[in-house]
Amino acid sequence: MEIISNKEIDNKRFIEFIYTNFKDNTDKVYIDEKSTKDSISLKTGELEFKLPILFDYDRQRYAMYKALLLKKYNKKLNWGVLVGVRPTKLVNKMLEEGHSEEKIRNILSLVYLVKKEKIDLVFDIIKNDRGYIDKSTISLYVGLAFCPTKCTYCSFPAYLKKGKYEKKYDEYFLTIIDEVKEMTSLIKELRLKVGEIYIGGGTPSFLNYSELETLLSTLHNNVDFSTIKEFTFEAGRIDTLDEKKLDILKKYCVDRISINPQSFKEETLKKVNRYHSQEKLDEIYNLAYNKGFCINMDYIMGLPNESTEDMLNTIEKMKSYKAQNITIHSLALKKTSYLSKSKFFSENVDMDRVYKNIYSFAKEYNYLPYYIYRQKQSYREEENIGFCKKGYQSRYNIDIIEENKNIFSVGAGSYTKLIDKNNITRITAPKDPLVYVIEYRERIKKKKEEIKKFYEKNFTSSI
Repeated sequence: MEIISNKEIDNKRFIEFIYTNFKDNTDKVYIDEKSTKDSISLKTGELEFKLPILFDYDRQRYAMYKALLLKKYNKKLNWGVLVGVRPTKLVNKMLEEGHSEEKIRNILSLVYLVKKEKIDLVFDIIKNDRGYIDKSTISLYVGLAFCPTKCTYCSFPAYLKKGKYEKKYDEYFLTIIDEVKEMTSLIKELRLKVGEIYIGGGTPSFLNYSELETLLSTLHNNVDFSTIKEFTFEAGRIDTLDEKKLDILKKYCVDRISINPQSFKEETLKKVNRYHSQEKLDEIYNLAYNKGFCINMDYIMGLPNESTEDMLNTIEKMKSYKAQNITIHSLALKKTSYLSKSKFFSENVDMDRVYKNIYSFAKEYNYLPYYIYRQKQSYREEENIGFCKKGYQSRYNIDIIEENKNIFSVGAGSYTKLIDKNNITRITAPKDPLVYVIEYRERIKKKKEEIKKFYEKNFTSSI
């Protein structure tokens, strides 16, 4: 699809929206714009869309172009024109700009064409997150880029310890440890406080006992834990866990872990390269629960060949566990994942029914929605959403979605995020562990210099 207007427009701002909603549409759509200082008017053929200026002119104008396309092709979507965005971040921005809740609801409905139940959901999440946003601290992220197998839906840095990667693995791990020391030293130099630590991947529980002990002891010896409110370890692969690893995590004050079933259909798990049994899941879950960990369990809706009934069965089995956090992912077909190139999907699934059951389950079992985002590559139109028991909101997850605090990151494929009002600076590391090791000395020097310059410019009082 190509949009042609009598007024100047940036077509790059429509790419994600068109790719998601009009991928195979080759039409040329002519839009006649007649806007004034008080209103925006768009017309294509006999269809006209006109509204007064309700908020930021530029944002409203581009949203209305997208909305006009949905109206033209009679597409009625739950989230309207919102694609690849964080809905709560959008609303929080409007609140900060001084708009009332009533006005924002009108904007979401009239401009963005979001349905009422989704607008209600966004405001519920914002309410549930009050008290969990702390801009006075930073977060520290450590990423381990290795996994026992590569999940077919995954696009994250995840490598197998084979061939050239196995030969350099020890050097890679020591580089991770060195970068932890470099970054924590910089944090002390800048007199910053760490509020959250998050160890992700890849699969960090892939580490053996000695490596796990080394990583966690390095963090414990170099971070001031008096300000830590949350220490998360993404132990999502059940086949990499046992009681000894859980004891090591507990020893070093990890309080949150992920144990991710993804699906309760073993045939599906094999298709996506995950290998664990129901018995192993129950064993690890019971060990972690009895040791007092806050447990997150991830599930993916829309996996290969899963029917509506398969997903409803997964939702039913969620009830057997007392996880404090549950995250529901709508399968995203990432360009670099194997599944994006395959065709073995069930086309006739009733995702409306599936998500209706998810929200019914959450309400029945007293789970609060507390973070949400929409991926542009989602196989269906549904959202990714995190639920929690009251008081168990993950601060790190909220920070990631709202992009309201700086995150210092370590490891291949990680990125440090520095936020100055509406501007975000990202310092990325190479995804490939070998490249990460080779370029480390040069990159860590530049990375520290860039972070220092950022704080000298924006927060000189903290140095």
